[in-house]
Amino acid sequence: MKYNVQDYVSADMLRQEVETMNRFGVRLTGSAAHKNFVEYIRGQLRGMGLKVYSDPYFFNRWEAKQASIVLHDMDRRIEVPVSSVFPYSGETPPGGVSGELVLLENQRIAYLRARGNIAVVRVNNLNVLSSKIAFDERRSFPEGLHLPENYSGPVATSFVNFPFLAMAKKAGVKAVICIWQGFPDELAEGQYLPFIMDYQGIPALWVNETTGQTVIEAAEKHMQATFTLEAEWENNCEAESFYCMIGGEDKGETVIVNTHTDGTNCIEENGPIALLALIRALKDKPLHRKHIFLFVAGHFRLPDFRDVEGGGVQATSRWLADHKDLWNGKRGHLKAVAGLSIEHLGCLDWQPRGKQYEPTGDVALELVYTGNRIMDDIYFSALEGRTKVRTLTLRGHNFLHFGEGQPLFNVRIPEIALVTAPDSLCVVSKSNEMEKFDEALMLQQIQTFMNCLTIIDDMPTKAIGHCELYSLLHLKK
Repeated sequence: MKYNVQDYVSADMLRQEVETMNRFGVRLTGSAAHKNFVEYIRGQLRGMGLKVYSDPYFFNRWEAKQASIVLHDMDRRIEVPVSSVFPYSGETPPGGVSGELVLLENQRIAYLRARGNIAVVRVNNLNVLSSKIAFDERRSFPEGLHLPENYSGPVATSFVNFPFLAMAKKAGVKAVICIWQGFPDELAEGQYLPFIMDYQGIPALWVNETTGQTVIEAAEKHMQATFTLEAEWENNCEAESFYCMIGGEDKGETVIVNTHTDGTNCIEENGPIALLALIRALKDKPLHRKHIFLFVAGHFRLPDFRDVEGGGVQATSRWLADHKDLWNGKRGHLKAVAGLSIEHLGCLDWQPRGKQYEPTGDVALELVYTGNRIMDDIYFSALEGRTKVRTLTLRGHNFLHFGEGQPLFNVRIPEIALVTAPDSLCVVSKSNEMEKFDEALMLQQIQTFMNCLTIIDDMPTKAIGHCELYSLLHLKK
């Protein structure tokens, strides 16, 4: 351990900074809360005497303001709880839209049955696709850790088994009620999912399984309902990515350390706080290479921020496309020899247990992509001294690589990318999910990445090696 982050930050300080972040509000891309958080982080950097470079981006921002579902049973009005909105789905007039509830067993082909009415669709927990389709495991610590056999959870379900809203719109459906199936009600609450889709042009809401049963029974009785989802648009909304640079005794090479600033709760986007801790510890240290600390916007608005020229899919790709002079090594440009992506720190393990969603008493399994075998070795060496650790490294597989490390991997920068993925990652809640956060774990994870940075900085470029390609099909572990 070359430098000890505890000389610069404590677990209590990290918790205080996370609580400060929470006080800004839910930091959806381009919102006032997001902009205020960005200004806070930028102020911290400037307070350290660092120059901050800014990249403003503009997009059309949608934000839900009010949502409700009311059943009409004879002369009674029965309001049923809404678990969350379907982001960038659509909106109704202030008074909502009304129609008969129509239960569809297969929304892919049956939306025409709900034409002029309100469709009700079940969204079953994915839990059928093998994890080997999406993940290629390298190794773990402690040994013997593996991903669940099947790929499941709210995020995976909403990305793969999502309601086909575009078909509903074409069929003339007024609105869609999406019912989570196979998840505890508590887990379904507040899920801001899916966040990867373009604007759909038809309003949709999520309800939990218990509420969903009430809606299904109402549909079976051909009951009428009023569905309301009011939202507002902000055209040409600004969302800012920014970065600072430290070190660089040797000219010509860079190391990129990136995270995102937008998200839903205390775990989803606490990466900026980790980067601040690393910068405090390293800013006055002798570093061979120039280190770029990058804070990107757009992680929760990927359709407007991804850029194929910068590796596509995730928001960091937009910055990479705009700043090739800082990483691609061509025509006198600087060459990025490594990248570290840091997201979702301090996650405690909570799991569905029947109808409950509860803590297991352990830390969550860390998912860490490593761009080649050498980076994998570096990461495991950097774990030295950890007392809280359950970690599993992965290789990009079948052209899938989750998190903001993917653009680095796609442009062939060897990376180490933390992207722990608890089921509550995208939840909006009053608690900000603080009950699922462990600041002592976060501190140890920051130390791990400090170790990675210093190990890499002391290595010659040839020893770091080249980024591997995606593995295809299923390779042996």
